[in-house]
Amino acid sequence: MEEQWDFQLLSRIADSLVAFLSEFVDDWLANDMRVAVFKILLSWLVLSLIAIHFAWKVYGNTVNDMYYRQGTGGQNGGTPDTAPHLRGW
Repeated sequence: MEEQWDFQLLSRIADSLVAFLSEFVDDWLANDMRVAVFKILLSWLVLSLIAIHFAWKVYGNTVNDMYYRQGTGGQNGGTPDTAPHLRGW
């Protein structure tokens, strides 16, 4: 009985996904203003993520070294691990 219920659930999810994708493709191919705005925003998002990725590849180690300072002391160079007035909770 549970196997049939699982199959029905997967079937409904697959049908919903196919219906959503077919409607999305129909809207994507339409020459509508909201589709044009969506395409512009989607391309801006993708371009921004690619730029962030390449900037992190170039400057990531520098930023990481600035954040985690090397030295003696606590976790961040000079920051103690716990506050001095709070002794062992």
